[in-house]
Amino acid sequence: MIWLQFFTCLVAILIAGTRLVKYADVIAEKSKLGRIWVGLAVVAMITAMPEMATGISAATLVDSPDLAMGTLIGSCCFNLSLIAVLDIANKKRPVLAHISDRHLPGVRWGFLLLGIAGLGLFLAPRVSMPMLGWLSIPGLLLMAMYIYALRRILSAERQSRTTEADVTARYFTLTLRGALMRFFGAAAVVITAGIWLSFVGDAIATATGWGTSFVGNLLLAAATSAPELVVCIAAVRMGFRDIAIADLLGANMLDTGIVGLVDAVYLRGSLFAGASQINLIVIVCAALMVGVTGLAIWRKNNRYIAWRISWYGPVLVVLYITVAYVLFTCGAG
Repeated sequence: MIWLQFFTCLVAILIAGTRLVKYADVIAEKSKLGRIWVGLAVVAMITAMPEMATGISAATLVDSPDLAMGTLIGSCCFNLSLIAVLDIANKKRPVLAHISDRHLPGVRWGFLLLGIAGLGLFLAPRVSMPMLGWLSIPGLLLMAMYIYALRRILSAERQSRTTEADVTARYFTLTLRGALMRFFGAAAVVITAGIWLSFVGDAIATATGWGTSFVGNLLLAAATSAPELVVCIAAVRMGFRDIAIADLLGANMLDTGIVGLVDAVYLRGSLFAGASQINLIVIVCAALMVGVTGLAIWRKNNRYIAWRISWYGPVLVVLYITVAYVLFTCGAG
């Protein structure tokens, strides 16, 4: 029964995510903000909502800081492994060969946020860190750094808008208000399913005997990242590759920033102290994957090495599989 609930949530997220990409494109056209803006600031925020809802409910309602941390950081690894899938959907040449270098600031900020999260998790059980009430310093830094990074990136995008081609008018029958209403209607479905998934994930961990780190990092993280998968594949097939990559990088930044938010609402102590040190492996893996993605964006390769496989695709997949194996081995006991 719990697996039926799990797949029901997954189907709901997939259907709602498909609607998200359509109305995101309408919003990009009607608002004149451009797809890269909408991808980073709007789509990424909505597609990361299941992780936020799951992380908060896992920490506050389920009382599982390990599941909360695992879901958020595990989603970063899963999101970046989706780039290999986008290569297959892109067909002609690697997807990162098409996109703008303006994604590199998102790569750098994402790497920095992961570094802060990793340092906080490493030091929490070893050093008595100063607290501001119930708030930890790493958690505060993550929230503040994410907001600052988003402002810097959006400011740079505003200055670059003149070089970005406008979206060809296609949606004559829809208004911006109508698109926003439909967009956030689909978002409500995604968020509701994400909250439900936190309880289902905990039930699966109990029923199967798996460790919560394994469930949080792999099973639950993959499910809550389903919107990113749907949105990105749809965006690539529509030719909107920048919005697809902006969604993945923006969602990774937000997922890491949300660790600070979850730490703030977890009133029983520091989330970093309560989470398993196994999650350090996931953070290191996520940082390596961000680095590989940044290198591929910086030094573009227009050819596949075989079929629809780029040089970075197998690297990302192997990193994800490696951390999955380690987490299963360490967390299943």
